[in-house]
Amino acid sequence: MTRQTIGGALTLAEGTILPLSKGMRAGDFVFLSGQLGLTGQGRLAGPGIEVQTRQCVKNIEALLAEAGCNLEHVVKITVWLVDRADFAHFNQVYAEYFGHQPPVRSTVVSGLVLPGALVEIEAVAYAP
Repeated sequence: MTRQTIGGALTLAEGTILPLSKGMRAGDFVFLSGQLGLTGQGRLAGPGIEVQTRQCVKNIEALLAEAGCNLEHVVKITVWLVDRADFAHFNQVYAEYFGHQPPVRSTVVSGLVLPGALVEIEAVAYAP
């Protein structure tokens, strides 16, 4: 089995580099670490669930492209929401990207490590 690291180091706005890989291709599978709504500068894209969800998916799309695949290859999603009241708004944005034959998904309400982060999305893709 071949393994390939995807994405560079995750660096937060204040310069902290986290000890993780953004993604890993292992054989025909691509595993992505949980993506927050962080821009390329390591800052949250905005304060709302919609803007953070869109940024999460944008980050996922970029990592998948680096691995030679796209959102259609995603087979499993795990979502962490800080506030269950955001569930409906999250689903509206999520459906824009995964409306046709959506992947299996688990959604958990939980606190997140980064202050102000409202959503984190982890993805697994199958891309032979």
